[in-house]
Amino acid sequence: MNRNMKKLSKKIVTRFAPSPTGYLHIGGVRTALYAWAYAKKNNGTFILRIEDTDKEREVEGSISHIIESLKWIGINWDEGPDIGGPNAPYKQSERLDSYKKYAQILIEKGLAYADPYTQEELESFRKKADEEKRPFLYRDHRPENPPVWDGSQPLRLKIVDIKQSEWFDEVRGKLTAGEEALDDFILIKSDGYPTYNFCHIVDDLEMSVTHIVRTDEFISSTPKFLALYDALGIERPYFVTLPPIMAPDGKKKLGKRDGAKDVLDYKKEGYLPSAMFNFLAYIGWSPEDNREIITPEEFIGIFDLARIHKSGGGFNIDKLDWINREHLKKLSYEEQEEYVFKYLPDSLKKLPTLTNSIIHSITPIVMERISKGEDIVKMAEDGELAYFFEKPIYDKESLFFKSSKISESDKYKTLSSYLEHAVFILTEIDERSFLKENIKEKLWSYAEEIGRGDILWPMRYALSGLDKSPDPFTLAEILGKSETISRLNTAIELLIK
Repeated sequence: MNRNMKKLSKKIVTRFAPSPTGYLHIGGVRTALYAWAYAKKNNGTFILRIEDTDKEREVEGSISHIIESLKWIGINWDEGPDIGGPNAPYKQSERLDSYKKYAQILIEKGLAYADPYTQEELESFRKKADEEKRPFLYRDHRPENPPVWDGSQPLRLKIVDIKQSEWFDEVRGKLTAGEEALDDFILIKSDGYPTYNFCHIVDDLEMSVTHIVRTDEFISSTPKFLALYDALGIERPYFVTLPPIMAPDGKKKLGKRDGAKDVLDYKKEGYLPSAMFNFLAYIGWSPEDNREIITPEEFIGIFDLARIHKSGGGFNIDKLDWINREHLKKLSYEEQEEYVFKYLPDSLKKLPTLTNSIIHSITPIVMERISKGEDIVKMAEDGELAYFFEKPIYDKESLFFKSSKISESDKYKTLSSYLEHAVFILTEIDERSFLKENIKEKLWSYAEEIGRGDILWPMRYALSGLDKSPDPFTLAEILGKSETISRLNTAIELLIK
């Protein structure tokens, strides 16, 4: 308790420190989201730092991609490589002098030494350990008189106190590891670049980071971190270990086959950033109440480390779709119109019949049928939108209701007469009153008289050319009086040919 009180007296500083080795997946964004929210809630500082010391694995363009991904979901930072700050630079490759400074401090303390062995010698040590059925530990081969470190050899930490490690995690409580977890590990490689185990601790120290938010794969390395904290005389920060994001079946960690993809792919598929934020916030955390839809501002206000789960949270694409639908509902009508238009394929956008009025009219129909923008693309590909802009083409047999009561002997003449009467009724409706409620009111008694299926089905099919489409009253209103009557007349002509 005293340690916590002491720590809480400091300004809270968190960081997200990704490596630019490819796309940013949802697990990384979730880590950033929690670290960001905790800093924001406590009027602290959130830092974006780039861990780019593994030059062999670095992918060109990854840094800008990381920045774009975080900004898309609504995460911003107080210090970072793009905006600078009091602790600049924020790329580890530009901080090499800092690592050399702390390496020299450890050397002077007698707690770091140059590794004199070749790769072949190390392999022989490992092979002998395997033959003797014991774990390979570098400290068993620690040189008695190591050479002076000149930067051309790896520099290793000398762990002088081999003991059981104990630490407290804000999510998992007290954790321990046996002394076998400790070994002399590399601080700086022979290429002059530091290892993650070394440089992130130096960076956290120099940037006054108080809370280390990361996932559970770092638990096994924590004893090494603790040894380095002790060697440098650094006060331990808070450790906040997040649960893994699990595959939908809950039996394994989320992989590429299960949806672990570039977070910007979800943007391309038409998920709203607010929905993705909402979805990720709930993977491994839950509020005290039962709310499922939450805004970033609300999340910051109620976020609590104590509510982070210990066990993994499942990735459920159906849940993401549902959340996105709920956030789409929150858009204004104008924003929904813009959303629908954005995901219409170019083939439809180029049609002269596509007008603002049509987009305005079809928006509620489209919105009630989709979970994301990609669904609009699929609707268009399946021909479920083309009839709003183009006259449909169909076979006249399709105009007949499957349970039609019309006699086979004169079915074409009969159905054409039904449609002719429907046209007569529609002609009597004033253009300004050509609304679905009025259309239904005028046609309904006639439909009841001859059989609803035998007039409503052919009307709907004549207007859309599809088995599945909105009701004929809705279609008629969207298409307008002139186009509706024109399409019904086309069906009549087809029947009497």
